[in-house]
Amino acid sequence: MAKLTIDDRQIEVANGATILDAAGKLGIEIPTLCFLKGCRPSTSCMVCVVQVEGFASLVPSCATVAVDGMKVHSDCEQVREARKAALELLLSDHVGDCLGPCHTICPAQMNIPLMIRQIAAGDMSGAIATVKKDIALPAVLGRICPKPCERGCRRAALDDAVSICLLKRYAADVDLDSAKPYSPVPKSKAGKSVAVVGAGPAGLAAGYYLRQAGYDCTIFDEREKPGGMLRYGVNEDELPRDVLDKEIALVEKLGAEFRCRTRIGSSLSLEDLRRDFDAVFVAVGTLEPEGVESMGLKAGRNGIAVDGKTYQTNLAGVFAGGDAVHKRKLTVRSVADGKEAAVSIDQYLSGEEVTGPARPFNTRIGKIRDQEKEVFVACGATDSRQSPAQKGDGLTDEQARLEAGRCLHCDCRKADNCRLREHSEGYGARPGRYKGDRRPFVQQLQHPEVIYEPGKCIDCGLCIQIAATAGERLGLAFVGRGFDVRVAVPFDYSMAQALEHAAAKCVAACPTGALAFTG
Repeated sequence: MAKLTIDDRQIEVANGATILDAAGKLGIEIPTLCFLKGCRPSTSCMVCVVQVEGFASLVPSCATVAVDGMKVHSDCEQVREARKAALELLLSDHVGDCLGPCHTICPAQMNIPLMIRQIAAGDMSGAIATVKKDIALPAVLGRICPKPCERGCRRAALDDAVSICLLKRYAADVDLDSAKPYSPVPKSKAGKSVAVVGAGPAGLAAGYYLRQAGYDCTIFDEREKPGGMLRYGVNEDELPRDVLDKEIALVEKLGAEFRCRTRIGSSLSLEDLRRDFDAVFVAVGTLEPEGVESMGLKAGRNGIAVDGKTYQTNLAGVFAGGDAVHKRKLTVRSVADGKEAAVSIDQYLSGEEVTGPARPFNTRIGKIRDQEKEVFVACGATDSRQSPAQKGDGLTDEQARLEAGRCLHCDCRKADNCRLREHSEGYGARPGRYKGDRRPFVQQLQHPEVIYEPGKCIDCGLCIQIAATAGERLGLAFVGRGFDVRVAVPFDYSMAQALEHAAAKCVAACPTGALAFTG
């Protein structure tokens, strides 16, 4: 047996056990990428390094045998910096987007590729849940959004962008026309209340997400009916009022209370709201400096001055968003403001540090080269962009299915369980720290169930070991020399021939999105 200490905690392990084994026995988590229990350690990623007193350099915990009397430090600054550097080196050679370009350019940060795949599969309940996770008024935006997401669609470089906005509208319209439109279950009542000033797109979105978080929410508006500029500033030919009313009714069904014909500043003051509610969100539309100052708020260049990440104003407990802050008059941006401000308000009322919504970690391929366009095309149908029969109409069921099939699946198929992404986010690794000429983007689609992207491979060799253990006749191997070494199928055979039995195990073991299921 060997007795050692890790982070000043003593542990005894059997002879031959590694530092990683000992840390696991103590419940100390050490990040790994190339290690898998039951496989030989390759020590290729160097993400699991630790400091051992008396050793000249850091050592990989997955392959270093624990010795009696060792004193190990698993979380000191030197170790964290070394792990971060190792991750950044791996990212410098990583060819892949975690999130699709359409996703990242969407002001509301909606997971567009997931919605499209759900529509293609006929999973309309899943599609509307995906949409409304980030967009409270999708049927409205499906009609009037200027579609910034489509400017990021890679399909546009090949023929025409995917009709993302019409697909969003399709999912929303199918839901609104159903017997039981989607309505998420709010969390248990938090015993606190929020006043929302303004029933336009930002205010409605804030109310929708605040109610989901469990807060009592009252939405004030000076007009006769809620909707703000959506009702009183958009032509009814573009946005039928019954569509708007149906989506507002879903906000009300969730538990939001509307108080119309109530002008803040005459009927009630901002100070009244601060006294009667635990937090206030101001979303009254465009304000001139004198209007801002009359409310006791600090004026900025475009309206109310707020923290750009948290939407906090100069008054404690008061947040602001929408056109009252930036005057962009972009409905999707206002809806995004309402959602994001709700996150900050939830943090504030929960007594947490107010940091605003978390920004997901992402790597980007960047500009696609001409020779890479065909690689992307292989993942989408060859159909032409679908168009409604008449202006103002939506897509039919068949058109929606065909249009969804045109998506090129630019996002990573394993973004939510990629350990490279998880650890990079945890250690604050920067994808662009080490720059160089990137490798070509390659996708191998020969296997009926599995897709292989060599540009995401970190050469851990786990799939090689798994295929050999499973008795694959051909299997996988390291091919090439030096920096050009890559996991590949030997003798130029196909991936289908290489992984006849062990494909699922290899996908599960792969620490990145290099091996993933095609769906």
